Amino acid sequence: MIASRARFSGIRKLERATGLRLPDAAFHGAFLEAISSGVNLRSLEGALREQIRNILHDFVSCGCRDAPDCGCPERRFAARIIELRESGLDHRQIANQLLDEYGISTYPADILSFLEDSVHELEALMDVARLRGEETLAERCEDRIRQIVR
Repeated sequence: MIASRARFSGIRKLERATGLRLPDAAFHGAFLEAISSGVNLRSLEGALREQIRNILHDFVSCGCRDAPDCGCPERRFAARIIELRESGLDHRQIANQLLDEYGISTYPADILSFLEDSVHELEALMDVARLRGEETLAERCEDRIRQIVR
């Protein structure tokens, strides 16, 4: 999954500010746990603080009992990439947007590969929906595919 390839670019600054040793994987349990419970956001510099806030707000604030180890952050990250693609950004622009907004670095090629895999999964879902006579679902899949590949 794309979330396993995402790295938090400000990890060294965060480690210095918190005194904690953290993995740079943006969706590693220890990283998510540290930012959701153990970090005093006021002690962080402006851009880093905003990036952590954005991660918490957009990916971690799900309300699940097992959060942040519930899988929601990874799913929300994947959905955000698709949302950015559907808004018209290409894979390079998506990588830049994720870096600016969240401090999360991903290779554009990984994003492109993820988008291609998503299209293939939607095509499979569309085919199954048509076989089962669920035309509404098939049409929704087709619309999403069109938005991703445009």
